[in-house]
Amino acid sequence: MRLWHEDLISKLPRQQLLGQHRECAALRGNGWGKPHSTVNYVFNYDPYLLFKYHTLVMDEMIRRGYNVSKEWYDKNYRGKNSDPYKNLEVIETSHPIYPEHDKQYYKECILNLKEKKIEIE
Repeated sequence: MRLWHEDLISKLPRQQLLGQHRECAALRGNGWGKPHSTVNYVFNYDPYLLFKYHTLVMDEMIRRGYNVSKEWYDKNYRGKNSDPYKNLEVIETSHPIYPEHDKQYYKECILNLKEKKIEIE
């Protein structure tokens, strides 16, 4: 599991972009709070930040002509098997959404993609 640096979302190949949608959906649902070394940092923040990140992924999917279930654009939606949030508070976000997505993390993501034989830059 990995959340790609948000500046890479528009550059991700189809497989990684769709995988990112699945990861976000899983984390927003029953995966919330379940430890995994590469994404544990998201649990230190309000779930609204994950919703905003997921929105970036979904917007890119739509831009490329993929279908996205409209339910995921509801900040309170957590999937079919999870109870929705009652009323997740809207909070201001910055760029990057997660402070961990700094320049070093960007480089790590690029290297990870290169290991998969994916050249972004």
